[in-house]
Amino acid sequence: MDRVAVISDLHGNVTAFTAVLEDLRRRGISTVYNLGDVAGKGPRGSECVRLSRLHCAVTVRGNWDDFLPSETPEWRDDAGWWWHRELTPEDRRWLQSLPLSHDLSLSGRRIRMFHASAKSVYHRVHARHTDDEFDGMFAATELTGDGPAPDVVCYGDIHDAFVSTYRSRTLVNVGSVGNPLDEPQASYVILEGEPDGGRSDPFGIQFVRVAYDVEAEIAVAAELGMPALEAYAIELRTAVYRGQHARLGLLDAART
Repeated sequence: MDRVAVISDLHGNVTAFTAVLEDLRRRGISTVYNLGDVAGKGPRGSECVRLSRLHCAVTVRGNWDDFLPSETPEWRDDAGWWWHRELTPEDRRWLQSLPLSHDLSLSGRRIRMFHASAKSVYHRVHARHTDDEFDGMFAATELTGDGPAPDVVCYGDIHDAFVSTYRSRTLVNVGSVGNPLDEPQASYVILEGEPDGGRSDPFGIQFVRVAYDVEAEIAVAAELGMPALEAYAIELRTAVYRGQHARLGLLDAART
């Protein structure tokens, strides 16, 4: 029986990421899939890139991985440029080179992994979704490529862990390691199954929460002079989104 970990949304939070890696080490899990948004929002995106390259079998591209390396300035405030410049040129090249999706098989189930949706790294599907949105997560698109339809889809993006099963299809949001917005502990998922098995073999999905030193992470951000520190600290301490759009009353429009 194989056990693999699926993580997402590190967002430059090395304290949370290293706590999760230590939890995985204790559990004897060495295969890790990363669903993107490696950098940005937190102070150490470059180190999260290094650790992702070292420990993750596959990292797929998230929305932050897509726009943060760009030199296009229109959207950026001081914080955006700070997160951009904290990355090295090689970090930016690596983020831009990441695949958009990845498939694997466990216990006869085809598992598809991407950051936000089958439509785009920028198309958000919340925990409360329509039947059409659910169906769309299992579709073959330009992002996913052709191939058999998946039985299980794992994604990140919304920082809000959940699982939903309908007509033998299972949608899993693995939550966020570095910026969870459902409870203030790092979240990830363990998948368990037989790599060459069939549907008669056991298959498991386990959600894991890992406590980490939130105040130490905030202290690092303060020491490094990271902009948007107040909003970051509130989010880590309370799991309540405090970005610019929340202050404008547009929480659901741009939560993460």
